Amino acid sequence: MSAGHFITAGPGGAFHLNVLVDGMHCPSCVAIIENALKKQPAVASARLNLSTKRLAIAWKGDKLLGDRFIELITGMGYRAVPFDPETSETFEKREEKFLLRCLAAAGFASGNLMLFSIPLWTSDGVEMGEATRTMFQWIQALIAMPAIAYCGLPFYRSAWNALKERHTNMDVPISVAVILATLMSLFEVATHGQHAYFDSAVMLLFFLLIGRYLEARARGRARSAAHDMLQMMTGTATLLHDDGRQETIPLSEIKEGMTLRVAPGEKIGADGDILEGSSEIDTSLITGETMPQAAHPGAHVFAGTINMAASITIKVTKAGERSLIAEIVKLMEVAEQSQAKYVTLADRISSWYTPAVHALAAATFIGWMVWGTVEWQVALLYAATVLIITCPCALGLAVPVVQVLASGRLMRSGILLKSGSALERLATITHAVFDKTGTLTLGKPELQHPERYSERELQLAASLAAHSKHPLSQAVSRAYHGPLLPSMVQEIPAHGLEGTVNGIQLRLGKRSWCTDIADDGDTSLELWLVSGNEKPSRFVFADQLRQDATAVVGTLQAHTIHTLLLSGDRAEVVRHIAGEVGIAEAEGAVSPVEKSQRIAQLKAGGANVLMVGDGLNDAPSLASATVSMSPTSAMDITQNAADIVFQGNRLQPVLTAWDIAKRSQALVKENFALAILYNVIAIPLAVMGHVTPLVAAIAMSSSSLLVIANAMRLNLVKEPTV
Repeated sequence: MSAGHFITAGPGGAFHLNVLVDGMHCPSCVAIIENALKKQPAVASARLNLSTKRLAIAWKGDKLLGDRFIELITGMGYRAVPFDPETSETFEKREEKFLLRCLAAAGFASGNLMLFSIPLWTSDGVEMGEATRTMFQWIQALIAMPAIAYCGLPFYRSAWNALKERHTNMDVPISVAVILATLMSLFEVATHGQHAYFDSAVMLLFFLLIGRYLEARARGRARSAAHDMLQMMTGTATLLHDDGRQETIPLSEIKEGMTLRVAPGEKIGADGDILEGSSEIDTSLITGETMPQAAHPGAHVFAGTINMAASITIKVTKAGERSLIAEIVKLMEVAEQSQAKYVTLADRISSWYTPAVHALAAATFIGWMVWGTVEWQVALLYAATVLIITCPCALGLAVPVVQVLASGRLMRSGILLKSGSALERLATITHAVFDKTGTLTLGKPELQHPERYSERELQLAASLAAHSKHPLSQAVSRAYHGPLLPSMVQEIPAHGLEGTVNGIQLRLGKRSWCTDIADDGDTSLELWLVSGNEKPSRFVFADQLRQDATAVVGTLQAHTIHTLLLSGDRAEVVRHIAGEVGIAEAEGAVSPVEKSQRIAQLKAGGANVLMVGDGLNDAPSLASATVSMSPTSAMDITQNAADIVFQGNRLQPVLTAWDIAKRSQALVKENFALAILYNVIAIPLAVMGHVTPLVAAIAMSSSSLLVIANAMRLNLVKEPTV
């Protein structure tokens, strides 16, 4: 499969390609692939996600280098193809089926080997006779050798790939241990010895494969959030041709400019604008809101959302990798792959972990041979046990699994992480700085008490307002639901709207432009309507507080987080809003630069600052804060400067993200502690000969599963109450 179709152009002449890589099992595999790519002169960055198995490559130069990079990875022994969601699911199923076949073969062979092992275990070897014992051992060898060759393939392949690149990974010591036990057993049988461990070698693979299979299933659950979103990019759509014909096409073939017909209950296959039909759209995947949203002609809809009520026709504006859902998945994976402090620490430890294990195993063998009283076969078995029981996999999984689960958990609440270290920083905040408009408030003014105005006043004002995108004009349009009058209107910048409606000269705009009535000091938002010589009408508007703003601020304060309100709005308006939500420290008429400087002052005093702003004029403040969050429309997600973006009309996501951040950091520390504790206990026992290879295999697999199971407690977390 050529990568050309999947390569996208970025700024500065860079190209980007997402590749799905199969055959990885530990952080060492990630390091091997990344290092091999980074050695290529054209490659600017390469980051591979162990959980999603998705590799992001960026380079400059020839676009066709993408195929060469895939060939490089394939030549290292891994399976690599350009990423698409259907391939992702195929790879996952293929790996699980292969591991299950290996597990079944190992279990079958182990059962048969036990039949021949029992007589050897229950006899001292003298009564049975040397010839009979040797025959039983050769039969064991005939059963075990094919099983060891086939069932060990998941480990041998991975080990060989690592050694070819002059690296090691966790499968190298496992492979060495199995091969050593097998070769030693063959030597013993050939020389009529008694130390044959064919049954142990196969049983060892059996238990290792149980752990590997369960780990693959557990990782599949851990990446389910991103995977569910990717599945939204698969399936078919109904293409509507200009002559009225309808054709069913795969979502991957949708192009911008196409017209699609979406029936009730169907998934919308691309971002687009509704041309015909009115319906309700389930946008929970994008926004986290459970209630369907009304959609009419002209409304924008997004790929992956569900059409609920009636058929609609849409014009495609963005498809494939440019759609919103594809952008969200990219941002999720960037966040999961970002080099947070704990990720860097785990990668560093894993890099020297395996060489240290080999050295320890060699020292164990030499120690028992020099100072011990056991035969060389037993000393070799102890060394093999050390190779098996000491595994960096649990350590390598400690952080990525938590990051993926946290990202998915937040996504289900309509919260999108754009930085992998954001949760790490959010967990440490001492101060929370809020913007006003669009943050504590909805940034959507509404006409106050529309019942106070006559039908004619509202009709005239709405007939003018329909020609403007100004927020106050749109508020007038929303407040009036009757028929509009024919009008000729022009918008006067910084003043308002002027036009003729039914032959009447009208103005709708600022007080100073529309009337000579003196300013009475009222700071409310307003528009004035002037109709001929009639008395001017004053329309008053108010920006609505988010319904839970007061409760969220109060909850943060109850957890000893100091809250501030910094806004560019008038000081008296800012003080009023601050009083409503319970913020004692508020400053108005603050410019974006001054707001950024104020945050810098707080940080200089030792504070860790969370900035919550609308992501537009607050960009300097968002960048200068320790961590930043932004409520924003779905269309602004990828342009926003914040570390975390949340959807919907509530401020609750600020609390939810903070709570998940604290819990995820606690889980990361617990996972590190579990991984370290396991090795502190297991390694001395293995070196002293108190652990058999079978127990070592069970313990090694269990340590990885324990770390994953501990991380999955994050899925049980409920949203914090306010």
